[in-house]
Amino acid sequence: MDITLNTRNGSIKGNEREGCYEFLGIPYAKAKRFEYAEALNGWEDGFDATAYGPACPQYRQFFPHLDVPERRFYQREFREGLEFVYDEGKCLNLNVYTPKEKGKYPVLVFFHGGGFNSMCNSESYLDGESYAKRGVIVVAINYRVGVFGYLTNEEIQKQFGRDGNFGLDDMLVAAKWVKANIDCFGGDSENITIMGQSAGAISLQYLCLSKHAEGVFQRAIMLSGAGKLPKMAQPKSSEDTREYWNQVIQAAGVNSFEEFKALDVKDVLQAVEVIKEQRKDNQANTMPVIDRYLLSDTVDVLIRNPAKLDYMVGYTNNDMFTIIWAHMAHKYAKDNGAYLYCFDVDAPGDDNQAFHSCDLRYVFNTLDKSWRPYDEEDRRIAELMVDYIAAFVKTGDPNGDGRPQWQKGKKPLCISKKGIGMRKAPLFKLLRNTLKGDPT
Repeated sequence: MDITLNTRNGSIKGNEREGCYEFLGIPYAKAKRFEYAEALNGWEDGFDATAYGPACPQYRQFFPHLDVPERRFYQREFREGLEFVYDEGKCLNLNVYTPKEKGKYPVLVFFHGGGFNSMCNSESYLDGESYAKRGVIVVAINYRVGVFGYLTNEEIQKQFGRDGNFGLDDMLVAAKWVKANIDCFGGDSENITIMGQSAGAISLQYLCLSKHAEGVFQRAIMLSGAGKLPKMAQPKSSEDTREYWNQVIQAAGVNSFEEFKALDVKDVLQAVEVIKEQRKDNQANTMPVIDRYLLSDTVDVLIRNPAKLDYMVGYTNNDMFTIIWAHMAHKYAKDNGAYLYCFDVDAPGDDNQAFHSCDLRYVFNTLDKSWRPYDEEDRRIAELMVDYIAAFVKTGDPNGDGRPQWQKGKKPLCISKKGIGMRKAPLFKLLRNTLKGDPT
């Protein structure tokens, strides 16, 4: 069933569901390739927001790599059976899930993960209905990834006075769009929480270190991505990544940056694939950089004085490099008075335990969209997770009647089927899973 809102930006048609209204694929900005996004603070009258918008171009579009166990694992986990459309010119869009009653609601904005190279806002784990039922608006963002999000080049510096970070900049443009326009959907523009997972959490943290994000949001939730990464994994200067991207341009068989800008999407991604086979430092060059604009200095320096916000951070017990994620999160929580959790619920159906990203289905209460044989205890934990996060979004305090008390401090709220409460993280399990390596 359709629902139409008449707003100052024009009318917009969405879907009426049992527990919420949803408005999908709303364009928040436009951007030319390797240029910074310009916000769109309106839409054509009669905008149809009843279907997901296109995803941002990424390697999966042409090179899914399903022969790689990790890729195949996450394909089954979050993408199997779904169809995705990719469109470079229309991918900067967002989805809004709202309560059905009129009101002035707090807002939760979500940035997906994907190693800075993949994923989108229509993966199967992602749905805002459970929060809308609790009086919270959810907004899920698409942003540019991979070569289209993080290429650097001296010509970009000459044109814009900064270089790289298109994907990170998209996130900030989106957050500012939400602040300027969410009242059209019943949202409170002065009560916005930003939440990210994995690469989305790391990106969110970088926004918390940027003066350009001051005043845009009041709270931050970082799932498997809070804290200071080891030196080798921290952003490099934009100048230090240009050599990598110049090799990509050469691999494309063109003679200039301008010619590279004009190539078909597949040819651009093919050139990246060539270099990925030749080098081992691809991840380090395909991520945010110190551009002296959004990131004005090294993270080592900036993280000493992050934005003064309400923080919630956490990790899973079989995360990637588990002990590192755990150490980062614990220190960040201690330094910034954050609510800290350790998610120790082993996913049923295989032996991968509480793998990296397994908490997403609980965080969004979308267990029923998975192939895994979740039970009633899993569903209870998912309801509890949503209750905690919804309360935090509303007030900055996740606690409430009937929930185990969660206090700020060194100890995490450990979430497991054996019990939920404040206690030390199971260190031996963390160490074992770190030594085990990749969960897939």
